[in-house]
Amino acid sequence: MNRAIFETSEYDWQIPRSLIAQEPATPRDSSRLLVINRKKSTIKQGIFTDIVSFFNKGDVLVLNNTKVIKARLVGRKESGSKLEVLLLKEKQKGIWQALVKPGKRARVNDTVIFGEGRLQAKIIDKTGEGLRILQFYPKDFESLLLEFGKVPLPPYIKREMDDFGPYQTIYAQKKGAVAAPTAGLHFTKELIDNLRAKGVEVVYITLHCGLATFRPVKAEDIRDHNLDPEWLEVLPQAAKQINSAKKQSRRVIAVGTTAIRTLESLASLNKKGEAFVKDLSGETNLYILPGYKFKIIDAIITNFHTPHSTNLILISSFCGLSLLKRSYMYAKLANFRFYSFGDAMLIT
Repeated sequence: MNRAIFETSEYDWQIPRSLIAQEPATPRDSSRLLVINRKKSTIKQGIFTDIVSFFNKGDVLVLNNTKVIKARLVGRKESGSKLEVLLLKEKQKGIWQALVKPGKRARVNDTVIFGEGRLQAKIIDKTGEGLRILQFYPKDFESLLLEFGKVPLPPYIKREMDDFGPYQTIYAQKKGAVAAPTAGLHFTKELIDNLRAKGVEVVYITLHCGLATFRPVKAEDIRDHNLDPEWLEVLPQAAKQINSAKKQSRRVIAVGTTAIRTLESLASLNKKGEAFVKDLSGETNLYILPGYKFKIIDAIITNFHTPHSTNLILISSFCGLSLLKRSYMYAKLANFRFYSFGDAMLIT
């Protein structure tokens, strides 16, 4: 394997600001679709609703049903200094791991005040990664979070949203994500119904998108990056459907890098060398790099990803760096829309 494939600079694919989508397509499934065939090394384009024609009866479509919370809070210290808090993970009731900016102002034992004091948090610890542990008062502050919290949009989207609207999948169920699994934003109820009518099995798993989803690789060698753990769950019925498909050589098609990482994290081989998925709840920090042997996934629906991201590295590991580079160049020349509210790719 060419060692250059592990150089972070190989994944520095800059996108013109004019192509970074600030608004979603309306309706959701009217976004454009780039179709990449790995075996034929071909690239073509269409509309997302065309995706139904690429499915066969018996295919399994895997969707991540995580639900984004209003994880972004803007508060102030008692001294008046402004702090911005991004909630990442609830460690126990009322105690959260969070990213606090500016970090130099966020000292242990500081109190952060939100909403004229109706919600407060004390910084009780600091992690080795520079995160903070906050204890909130009141502990049960879900209603206050809905009132004071903001939708945690990525920094390249230059707007704020009071309500989730398009930044939540239509099938979101389990609260806990601080970023949307954006490949799923293209799906409408009608499109899912059309897939089911064609004989496609729709299966839901959960991975709460956290810091791992958006923290870029800063090391010169991508192998030196550590992925932050994220919570996942695959229930017994979901595992049963996926494993049945694998035994019968039916395709498993994952929507988004979170679904890919969930299934591959829980993948094992039996004594015959056949792949299967375990049903399990827990955490994963699986970091998929070039050379990884995919056990469960046969095809992928994904969005375009930011430079130096682990998501970009994951997708290149699936289809090959050269083909993915060509695909991004094709999309740029064809004025596709990029990132969270942008267009989609189908990789078969």
